[in-house]
Order: sequence, then structure tokens, then C-alpha cells
Amino acid sequence: MTTTTVETSAAVTGKKTSTGAPRTVRGRGRRSLATTLASHGLLIAASLVALFPVAWLVFLSLGPDKDDYLHPGRIWGKMTLDNYSFVLQHTGFFDWLKSSLIVSLGTTVIGVLVAATTGYAVSRMRFPGYRKFMWILLVTQMFPVAVLMVPMYQILSELQLIDNYLGLILIYCSTAVPYCAWLLKGYFDTIPFEIDEAGRVDGLTPFGTFARLILPLARPGLAVAGFYSFITAFGEVAFATTFMLDDSKYTLAVGLQSFISEHDAQRNLMAATAVLIAIPVSAFFYLVQKNLVTGLTAGGTKG
Repeated sequence: MTTTTVETSAAVTGKKTSTGAPRTVRGRGRRSLATTLASHGLLIAASLVALFPVAWLVFLSLGPDKDDYLHPGRIWGKMTLDNYSFVLQHTGFFDWLKSSLIVSLGTTVIGVLVAATTGYAVSRMRFPGYRKFMWILLVTQMFPVAVLMVPMYQILSELQLIDNYLGLILIYCSTAVPYCAWLLKGYFDTIPFEIDEAGRVDGLTPFGTFARLILPLARPGLAVAGFYSFITAFGEVAFATTFMLDDSKYTLAVGLQSFISEHDAQRNLMAATAVLIAIPVSAFFYLVQKNLVTGLTAGGTKG
């Protein structure tokens, strides 16, 4: 018994080479030191590439002069927070922020609600033309902004929604809902149909089943759809510039353009404003990050 145990242990821990010295055998799934160092080095390099533009923007925002971007080395000796102070105290930054939050959060709530009900209906119900309906949603994403601008302006003008937050929210929903509906439809497909049947057995209506059983399980997918809708509305420029005429209703992305004129560009103030704009997006990302990765991958596990 002892001999067998020793031989088995020797066979597991190593093999003898031609010289008789034991050779270590690397277990399955374990990488060599060179492979580990190379992969970590590649990840570090990719992280630096991704972080460099952000760090460079923050660095330029600390330069007091508008032409410091031409000579960035001179910023080291005169770093200041005056740009941030000027933006917060002498511009319409807080009005822009209020407008951006109203439009972005409105687009998120309405867009996710419409996309969730649409995706659930197509995932669970088999009505005539349900497949063509999803493809029609996809086709709406193919039209460029320049083509949609004139008809959308005419529609909003007839509805008296020009220079109105609701009008801009509806425009952004028309962009966000098709993609989010596809995303959530794929996520709802991963939820077992037996849960819907159990809800009906318990006496729930189809909407009650959707609201009380399905939506809590679809939280990761809803987080992704909400994040996409928020980003779509928060950073959009073309529609906000066209449909919002009052300076106090400009969003942050449109207000950022006020630092550029025909003959001048205050790039130091633009950099400071851009850093401040990133704060609400970063905070929203922090709130949904737990469900973000799960929601992005789960929808692709079932057709």
C-alpha cells in the first residue's frame, strides 16, 4: 500500500528526464510566468491608452490660459483651479446641468418602460407580424440624423413641442427604444417561460406577471438599457441644438459649444467643463455597474 502511494504521488508531482532529475508538470489551466507577465503587461498598456485622454483633459483644464494646450509643458508651473471656478460661477453650467438631467432621466424612464414592454411582448406573445416588427425597429436605426432632422422638426412644431423638454425626450426615445427593445427581448428569452405560467396559476394578469415576476429577474438587462438611454440623451448635440432655442434650456453638450466662437476658442474652459460633465455620467455608471456586465452578456445566450 505504501509503495503504491509513493509511486502515484511521484507520477502526479513530476516526471523524470533522461538524466533522472524530476521535471515539474504544469497543471491544466495554469500559465507560465512569461505568459502571465505578457498578459499583465498588455492589460496595463491597454489601460494606459484608455486613461491617457482623460488624464490629458484634466491636465489641460488646470492651465489658466486658453492657449496652454499649445505648450502643455508650461502648465506645470502655473496649475490652478480658476477654470472650474469660472465655469461654475460665471456661466450657465447649472442650468445646463438641470436641462441635461431632466432630459436624460426622462429618456431613461420612458425609454426603458417602452422598451421593456415591447421586448417582453415580442418574447412571450406570438401575434401576427411580431418578427417583422422587430426588424422594423432595427431599420429605424439606419437613417442618419440629417435625414430625420427636418421631419422631426415639423412634427414637433405641429405638436408645439419645440423648445420643450418633452419634445426632446420623445426624440431621444425614438433613438434609444429600438436598441433597448432588442436588448431586453434577448434578455427576456433567457427567463424560463414556466415563471409566466406560475404567475397565471397564482391568478396574476399578464401585466401583473410582467411587473411582479419578470422585471425583478430582468434587473441586469434593465440596467444596461437604462445606462444606454441615459448616455444617448446626455451626450447628444445635434437634436438638442436644433430643438432647444432658449439658452437656459441648453444641455451640457450644447452649452459646451458656447466656449467656441468664429474667431476664438477658450479651450481651457472647455476642458474644465468637460471634466465636470463627466461627473454625473460616472455617478450613474457607479449605480448600475453591478448589473452592467451581467446584462450585457446574458442577452446573447439564447436567440
